[in-house]
Amino acid sequence: MAPPKPLITVLGSLNMDLVSYVPHHPLPGETLTSTRFAISPGGKGANQAVACAKLSRSKPTSPSATATAADPTATAEIRMLGAVGRDTYGSQLQTNLSAHGVDTSGILTPADTKTGLAIIIVDEPTGQNRIVLSPEANHSLHASQFSTPASLGTPLPSLLIMQLEIPLPTVLAALNSARESAVPVLLNPAPAQALPASAYEGLAHLVVNETEAAILGGVSESDLDTPAGLEAVGKTFLGRGVQNVIVTLGGRGVFYMNASGAKGLVPAEKAKVVDTTAAGDTFVGMYALDVVSGNFDIEEAVKKANRASAKTVERLGAQDSIPWRDEL
Repeated sequence: MAPPKPLITVLGSLNMDLVSYVPHHPLPGETLTSTRFAISPGGKGANQAVACAKLSRSKPTSPSATATAADPTATAEIRMLGAVGRDTYGSQLQTNLSAHGVDTSGILTPADTKTGLAIIIVDEPTGQNRIVLSPEANHSLHASQFSTPASLGTPLPSLLIMQLEIPLPTVLAALNSARESAVPVLLNPAPAQALPASAYEGLAHLVVNETEAAILGGVSESDLDTPAGLEAVGKTFLGRGVQNVIVTLGGRGVFYMNASGAKGLVPAEKAKVVDTTAAGDTFVGMYALDVVSGNFDIEEAVKKANRASAKTVERLGAQDSIPWRDEL
């Protein structure tokens, strides 16, 4: 009998993305006409769940085929915990997750709430985006709902992934529950906000971009322009109790450092940037799959995640742009 596959659980946001592509980001008071508009499933939590699912299995053989949570070729099982409204967008988000092989049985649909929305403006010449979130149902997730290990699901996950698009007290409660049950956590603290010291204690993986590293590390972004600055902020997080620190640097690559003494800067992959919307989420998904593979090496995990996110930025959209395993 084959051993059970690792289980990655993602606790986080589910949003419907409303995306406008523009010739440049609007200036204060400026009205722009978009060159095109799209509505697509998103939310950092859902994006990371889809990234884990797609990167753990091959693309379905026909356009009409869908992935399944029980796919025998998948290298991991993926479970989503979150909340959506009882509306069309909520149904579409759950259907899309299921179509990519994500277990959606842990998604709540509280009464009298709307599904979260993200208004995204993409600057076409650079692919850079600006995002405004309306959390809606995402903020219906309360700390009391995740105050025990049982709240993380049965069986307990091999890895818990979280972000900060759901209420911070909820994230902290789930962190504590994971700590009690010895479940390692990957925290992607986006959007960045101050965290209590307890959030870092024993945290297995911290994945941040330059802005988040600066805010949480108490430094300016310019301090991260040098190897010495990156190493200093890495030591800050390690000193707080984090085991593995990852700082994504866009076109400069990815810095990594861990408690075992490994550190380095992996150069960025060459890519024709079209849309950066889900690049960070793709990185998290690929990195997470390496974490639960049973053969984790931080440098190799960063290199693989770097390659996967480079594929994502060459395509439009969020979840649609994330590559399948056989597309890498």
